[in-house]
Amino acid sequence: MAEVQDYKSSPKFETFSYLPEMTADQTRAHIAYVIAQGWNPAIEHVEPKRAFNYYWYMWKLPMFGEQSVDVVLAELEACHREYPGNHVRLIGYDNYSQSQGMSFVVHRGR
Repeated sequence: MAEVQDYKSSPKFETFSYLPEMTADQTRAHIAYVIAQGWNPAIEHVEPKRAFNYYWYMWKLPMFGEQSVDVVLAELEACHREYPGNHVRLIGYDNYSQSQGMSFVVHRGR
């Protein structure tokens, strides 16, 4: 029987963290999916050393009813410019189930 080995890599945050880093087109497609599901996009950020032990900070309010991928991308970039050393993630809030429908890290802090 094969021995189970530890997965040695950078810290993992969500499911997509186990995949190669997303391209700009893939990020855009995931944002479009969040919008198509009727979920409300929201952006959070946190310092890398606090990522696993604390709540993440919310960047502005959730973008209730936002229909433009470009607006969401612009806010992600604005958050990243303001906090270049922080992790930045996008969350899609589902009003119906009152939970997160999707969450993924867009920018990793160093």
